[in-house]
Amino acid sequence: MSVKDPKSLIYEAYQIAELDQSQCRSIFLDWALSLPEGVDAIMVIPQLLTQYAEAFPDHPMTVVLQEGLQAQGSPQRRGGWRSRSRPQRLN
Repeated sequence: MSVKDPKSLIYEAYQIAELDQSQCRSIFLDWALSLPEGVDAIMVIPQLLTQYAEAFPDHPMTVVLQEGLQAQGSPQRRGGWRSRSRPQRLN
């Protein structure tokens, strides 16, 4: 077990040739949620790509990991009563 792949999910995904991209996304989400507290996925993904991408360039998990690097923008709040516009009050 390693810090970058605590449940060996990424390793196991690369061992399965028949996975599709949606299955890899599910595995990726489980992997991200299983990282120890304080470990930033954005810092670990390049290490995983270095470890697997060259040997498995056409595997859907490689694509998902690359997408994970590109989707690193900060999350924005959507929905809820605070995001709705309200008429301004005049005093």
